Amino acid sequence: MSHKHINNPFKKHSEDEEIKETEQVEETGKSEEIKSETDELNSEFDKLKEDYDKLNNQYLRLAADFDNFRKRQEQERENLLKFGMENTMKKMLEVLDNFERGEKALENVDDCEKVKESFNLVHKQTIDALTKLGLEQIDAENKEFDPNLHEAVMRTPTDEHPENTVIAVLQKGYKIGDKVLRPALVNVAAAD
Repeated sequence: MSHKHINNPFKKHSEDEEIKETEQVEETGKSEEIKSETDELNSEFDKLKEDYDKLNNQYLRLAADFDNFRKRQEQERENLLKFGMENTMKKMLEVLDNFERGEKALENVDDCEKVKESFNLVHKQTIDALTKLGLEQIDAENKEFDPNLHEAVMRTPTDEHPENTVIAVLQKGYKIGDKVLRPALVNVAAAD
């Protein structure tokens, strides 16, 4: 009987078909599993691409905004400098006018006191105009030497003043706010 079973051509064919069907079912399962994984990966890729495009667009807008901001800042800085210079020139034109008036007035003056008085008036007006623009004179005489405000060009040994005290101002220093335009050139007391 076992011999018949082995020689049965129908039975053999049936077993081969079962194996093929099993293999096809397994392959179909694998294929569906691969298809499912591929769909997940495609979906994830699409989401990542969408996120990338969104971030890239945000970056491009931000870069353009920053470039526009930088250009506006440059324009504002130029306008401030231009306006500041214009304002300064207007203040100094008043001083220039008075110099010219003084020059005409002094053509026929022989009195030295009149010349001195005119000079002092224009000098005071110049100082007033510059003070209105924010210029401050650095107070140095009889103050302790400060390298941020003073430049020591001489050191004089003396017992009359404490060491590192400014005993003479050789050239006035000026500042605008906290910014030193020119340090005061000073003579500083040194120990004997």
